[in-house]
Amino acid sequence: MKKIVVIPTYNEKENVEAITRAVLEVDPDTEVLIVDDNSPDGTGKIADWLAGQNLRVHVLHRPGKQGIGPAYKDGFRRALELDADLIVQMDADFSHSPRYIPEFLQALAGYDVVVGSRYVAGGRLDERWGWSRYLLSWWANSVYTRLILGIKVKDATAGYKCWKRATLEGIGLERVRSNGYVFQIEMAYLTEKLGFSALELPIYFEDRRIGRSKMNMPIKLEAALRTWQIRYRHRAARRRLEPKTQG
Repeated sequence: MKKIVVIPTYNEKENVEAITRAVLEVDPDTEVLIVDDNSPDGTGKIADWLAGQNLRVHVLHRPGKQGIGPAYKDGFRRALELDADLIVQMDADFSHSPRYIPEFLQALAGYDVVVGSRYVAGGRLDERWGWSRYLLSWWANSVYTRLILGIKVKDATAGYKCWKRATLEGIGLERVRSNGYVFQIEMAYLTEKLGFSALELPIYFEDRRIGRSKMNMPIKLEAALRTWQIRYRHRAARRRLEPKTQG
């Protein structure tokens, strides 16, 4: 079974080599696909060098910064073209520890998607988060989004997930339109609305080790407002394809 980890990057030159090597080390059969948005700091060049050193590393260059949603969509499509059966999505900044990947892959046998969750029992946030930041994130994920969309997942904006190929094909990436971090909410909503099964596994979510977070208040407010748009847009959504049997 082919496994590919999709990692979008933009100005991650301090992290891209370390996160790639860490992923390759946790599972000798897993491959990495770096999706770089023409980072002006040279991240893409480092990614190309890594690919030249290891056949398990792939690189997809995009012409510029177009948002995390399109980056993941393009990365998923490329992973499917590379015949991936299982696809992991994760950040490049070590907020998502690669050590969880084997557990995700094993758990996926009984589900359509596995979600690395901060808000289920056992999940934890970096101790450097203040109470106001924690409460806002918890309320947005575990209360606001679930109330509007009627979903069960407690970490609706989780960016650490493991997908079966058939799940992404059934969702239909062509109808996912979100550009920013609300992409995670749209994918979570479509997953449940279309009847796919999701398992939330607890993770420790660490603040990025190097560099500055790309998440700011305008992005958070946009996600809150666009949650209503997602509900209306996909009110009549149906699966694109029937899931294929996994070998």
